[in-house]
Amino acid sequence: MIPLEQALDAYPLNLHPLPAEDVPLAAALNRVLAEPAVAATDLPRFDQSAMDGYALRAADTAQASAAAPTRLPVSVRLAAGPHENLAPLAPGTAARIFTGAPLPPGADTVLPQERAVRDGETLLFTAPWPQKNIRWRGEELRAGSAVAAAGQRITPGLLASLVNADLEHVRAARRPRIRVLVTGDEVRPVGTPLKPGEIHDSNGPLIGAVLQRWGYPAPQIEHLHDDAAQVRDTLERALNDADVVISAGGASVGEHDFLPATAESLGLRRVFWKVAQKPAKPLFFGVRDNRVHLALPGNPGAVLISMALHVRRALDCLEGVARPGPSWSAGRLAQAVERDPQRVRLLRMSLDYDSDATALLQPLPKQDSHMLSNLAAAQVLAWVPAGEGRCEAGSVLRWTALP
Repeated sequence: MIPLEQALDAYPLNLHPLPAEDVPLAAALNRVLAEPAVAATDLPRFDQSAMDGYALRAADTAQASAAAPTRLPVSVRLAAGPHENLAPLAPGTAARIFTGAPLPPGADTVLPQERAVRDGETLLFTAPWPQKNIRWRGEELRAGSAVAAAGQRITPGLLASLVNADLEHVRAARRPRIRVLVTGDEVRPVGTPLKPGEIHDSNGPLIGAVLQRWGYPAPQIEHLHDDAAQVRDTLERALNDADVVISAGGASVGEHDFLPATAESLGLRRVFWKVAQKPAKPLFFGVRDNRVHLALPGNPGAVLISMALHVRRALDCLEGVARPGPSWSAGRLAQAVERDPQRVRLLRMSLDYDSDATALLQPLPKQDSHMLSNLAAAQVLAWVPAGEGRCEAGSVLRWTALP
């Protein structure tokens, strides 16, 4: 068995990003930047008011005092929106202005409306008003500066930033083409009447749901019998059509576990087969010309864990993510859990926070790899290091969010 740490390290060593393409922003959510995204405009684009109030020259209030108030007549009204050939503010006057409206040339400060004292159409100042409450052109970004670095996945917030920076397209890695194979004579698609000894396929819907949760299109899912010739023909076609083939079942060492040997016979280089993790030990990772086959064990708990760790990492590497997932955080165990002498245990847990905001990991019952009923409460996957004995309550473990 290969250690889990070594298995995760193998993905960036054996995969390289898919070719880049131009992607319109309307289709860029969840894509990964292949090169820095550069602002096409200054941000803000123009000097503007940060609030509703009055634009003026600070120098015009420099001599204001309670004994000798300064009076500035309000000469113009400026709302947010287009203003072509905006006239300079006349010295000794103020402009009524609203949030986001362009600052008239000559003005260098904005008095909030709640601080204003008016006498009809005139502002009264009994003390100087300093320069403030302005969003200066380019104070956030200058045109030509980077909004985001290569290797960043585009989140909703980053997408909004790119729109704000006047970008219409970005360069992003091509989205991986994904095929899903589910094996087993006993497995039947959802909605099919079951005969004695048959079960419904939960792995196909599970894999498809995780991929869609991550922003990928719903994958094509194909069900295979435990037939060596069919497995070979289907896997060969899938590898020719896709960048990533994810299979569930048929990855172990039984007489009907055809996939690892079949993959190698089709020219895939075995990177590893069998990982020191529990569940999902008999996991196969093979590569041919940057095309990936991940053969996952057939138990649905093992499939979920393999998706969260291995498939996430492989897809991130193919898309050029700067720091491929999964991402890990630290938390404290709420109660003791048993360790495995040889393998990392990957346990489904609920997540809470104690009074000092420390993450608190609560182990859940029914952890066997064929069980999924605890997923209604499971939020995270905790890494329990291999070793003798137990991890006691209060131990610090790493965890990652479940998809």
